Amino acid sequence: MRDWKGKRVVIIGLARQGKALAQFLSEKGAEVVVSDQKSAEQLGPAIEELAAYELTYQLGGHPNSLLEGTDVLFLSGGVPIDLPIAIEARERGIELANDTQLFLEACCAPVIGITGSAGKTTTTSLVGRMAEIAFKGSERRVWVGGNIGRPLLNDLDEIKSNDLVIMELSSFQLELMTLSPHIAAVLNLTPDHLDRHGSMDVYAAAKKRILANQSEEDIAVVRHDDPLTWEMRSLVQGKLIAFDWEQPTEEEESAFVRDGILRLKSGDVEHEICSVEEVSLRGKHNLMNLLAASALASAAGLPIEAMTETARNFQGIPHRLEFVRRVRGVEWYNDSIATTPDRALAAVRAFEEPKVLLAGGQDKDLPWETFAHEVVRRVDHLILFGEAAQKIERHIQEAAEDGVKPTMVICESLADAVQEAAEVAEEGDVVVLSPGGTSFDEFSNYEVRGERFRVLVEEL
Repeated sequence: MRDWKGKRVVIIGLARQGKALAQFLSEKGAEVVVSDQKSAEQLGPAIEELAAYELTYQLGGHPNSLLEGTDVLFLSGGVPIDLPIAIEARERGIELANDTQLFLEACCAPVIGITGSAGKTTTTSLVGRMAEIAFKGSERRVWVGGNIGRPLLNDLDEIKSNDLVIMELSSFQLELMTLSPHIAAVLNLTPDHLDRHGSMDVYAAAKKRILANQSEEDIAVVRHDDPLTWEMRSLVQGKLIAFDWEQPTEEEESAFVRDGILRLKSGDVEHEICSVEEVSLRGKHNLMNLLAASALASAAGLPIEAMTETARNFQGIPHRLEFVRRVRGVEWYNDSIATTPDRALAAVRAFEEPKVLLAGGQDKDLPWETFAHEVVRRVDHLILFGEAAQKIERHIQEAAEDGVKPTMVICESLADAVQEAAEVAEEGDVVVLSPGGTSFDEFSNYEVRGERFRVLVEEL
């Protein structure tokens, strides 16, 4: 671990990761300056939470004068790397880092890192459950965090060398990193966060960093049937494990489905995990997440039995095709996490039953054409809400063939959309909230939107 005593560090952003950085670096003896665009009044709870630490605050902006004498500039996850102070820091030769980089530098335990455009949280949680089952009754512990849950920086002193760390890593975290986890996975790559990264090439470059700094002793898990993702195998220095719906026959190690059985192949040995029918999660995309998780668990030396038990019993996590309740023969599902058209499509494809789809929210300037064509084919009633409603409606109209399209209604709010869905849904239908857009037109984040949806459905 680096010696931070007497070092001057500036942290941009006092959100979840910024607070963890401030606490950790202060405890290690660094001179810590925290800068945030918000005022002291707006940041009151966070500042109060850190009252025990010797911190200096620069609020209301990020003047370049903060860089005088600074050794490292840390950016919180939501802070863009093209922020003027970050650009100035690079020009002055000042190191840029984030909490994940710092954690990987200091962590003594093996780390599994998981990234992708969709499925990161579910896959991370699946591997975490597999490890918990495998370690039951032993002194080994599993630590799950990163972009999911809490930053792990402040747990470093408790993490032992024989523990296992599993981290979800976003493109925002990866774009600054010069280290890669010992075991790393790229689940998929589809357009997302282009409002932040500017182009698909820049977004993909950030994702690639999870593999770019691995060594010959490391392991990479890469999706085989996604061309953009599979291209990243050229970066792999160590062992490669592929996962795919069908067996990638050219790879010695892989996870796949054959004859309705999830399988794991290592050299000449093939293990059966469980049948597709036994998996508790819904949707092919979740089966792919389970294959990726099994490949990662195998890379970490976890037993097949832990994978099987997880596959059979894992019920999912909130806001990801989460079953809410059954009302008058209609099943309601909360997939508020779906903030891109591709993620909403995965939800649409997860059900064979007649579907009522709630879509909308705030558009991220992503393509809706494929979504529209699939909705025309698969959805019976489409209920639109939020800023993106008219845009989605136009795409549905263009995709409709011979005038065949789902019934469509535009609502002012999510609450109105739920009421409309309750009126049109019939026994045997499923109602799915899978917006395809962000929540920021009505809610502070997708979790708040999902919680509101759950309450509205419970009140029906």
